[in-house]
Amino acid sequence: MNHISPDPEPERSTGLEPGGGVPPGETPPAESSMPEAGPQETHNPTKGWAKGPLAAILALAVLVAAFFLVYALILIF
Repeated sequence: MNHISPDPEPERSTGLEPGGGVPPGETPPAESSMPEAGPQETHNPTKGWAKGPLAAILALAVLVAAFFLVYALILIF
């Protein structure tokens, strides 16, 4: 794993004064992100657990819709 320093290198950054200051009117160098931040993930399931919960949610939605349909029919007749 290569470590990339998030600090700009004064020798390679334009517009920096000695000591790292930025003169008036200059845009300071942007900060870089740290792509190596955080632990390396070794277990990342691609499919997940979507089929079971999705089926349960759909079944619950159908039951609730059927309940309200039957309730509306009972009120009408």
